[in-house]
Amino acid sequence: MSYNIGGVEHEADDQGYLVEPVFDDEAPRVIAAAENIELTDAHWEVINYLRDEYRENGHTPNFRNMLKGFAEIHPGVDSKYLYDLFPIGPAKQGPKVAGLPQPLGKGGY
Repeated sequence: MSYNIGGVEHEADDQGYLVEPVFDDEAPRVIAAAENIELTDAHWEVINYLRDEYRENGHTPNFRNMLKGFAEIHPGVDSKYLYDLFPIGPAKQGPKVAGLPQPLGKGGY
């Protein structure tokens, strides 16, 4: 599987996660379309948060830490808010749409 992002083929695993991160803003647009998600400003806030976490830590947080960390920059956020944006699971579908590799196992960090 692969995604054509900006005219370049980027390899993805069998679940649709990019093998290598792509930080181009076209990546979320292409992957979100494949996931049937229409990106809003709220999606971009989460995407940028996840990309920053990936850059700083080399991976994305598990859901509990994602909720806690994102709430620090967006007070009042709850799990429903994140699930409304990424219904398959914010800590799984969010990184996929953000153009990041598949998250670590259940534990995360």
